[in-house]
Amino acid sequence: MSKSFGSFEPSAKKSLGQHWLRDQAVLAAMCAAADVTAADTVLEIGPGLGTLTEILTERAARVVAVEFDKQLAKELGVRVQADNLHIVSSDILSFDLTSLPPDYKVVANIPYYLTSNLIRVLSETPNPPRTAALLIQKEVAERVAAGPGAMSLLSVTAQFYWRVSLGRVVPAELFEPAPKVDSQILILKRRPAPLFTDVESQKFFRLVKAGFAQRRKTLLNSLSSGLHLSRQEAEEFLGSAGIEANRRAQTLSLDEWHRLYLAMNT
Repeated sequence: MSKSFGSFEPSAKKSLGQHWLRDQAVLAAMCAAADVTAADTVLEIGPGLGTLTEILTERAARVVAVEFDKQLAKELGVRVQADNLHIVSSDILSFDLTSLPPDYKVVANIPYYLTSNLIRVLSETPNPPRTAALLIQKEVAERVAAGPGAMSLLSVTAQFYWRVSLGRVVPAELFEPAPKVDSQILILKRRPAPLFTDVESQKFFRLVKAGFAQRRKTLLNSLSSGLHLSRQEAEEFLGSAGIEANRRAQTLSLDEWHRLYLAMNT
């Protein structure tokens, strides 16, 4: 059951990237994107005023709402009164995801500044969610889902761990206050098995990070610099992987990164 905040009238804090979303159709679309069922435990990040929280408590078995804003966390239990709601006042980046049951789901309207770090944390935790539906900046959602030619460290990271797809576009005017750009639902579905079974992830991402460290440079230059290789060594590794030395990191597919990894580690 939803109630007002009474004497407490919250206003969105720009420093925390808060933008309230009240549109019921969009909130329902976020739940649908994560396929929330009555058997699920759902992690909501930044519940704010509780508009999404209320819907989640009606659809899921349990909702864990992690709110950084202490005042909002305190008032959320008044706003949304549900026996299956557990409220945690914490920074999601320091929250213990292993405290959640396996195969939990994430549904959240994410502050733009948090996106990259959150995807990294959800990807690298020993207990990743089964599915995540994140409402984020449209441009960033497109970057995460991008293919070769427009890849980034973020898209390689996400697609290494998840099957990535894009959901509904949400116009800026549906938020309060309205941000400067539109948003979009990013859908992450955990891969049932590792994408590559012969990869040590730490070494793989050391390679990828070196490739993207100097995006405007060729792979030959960025890898030799980032991995402290001679130009000849870098060129030989690239040749062994069947990758032209003058290409740039954003043009490589995950399969090509895999081939380059094998060339350098076997």
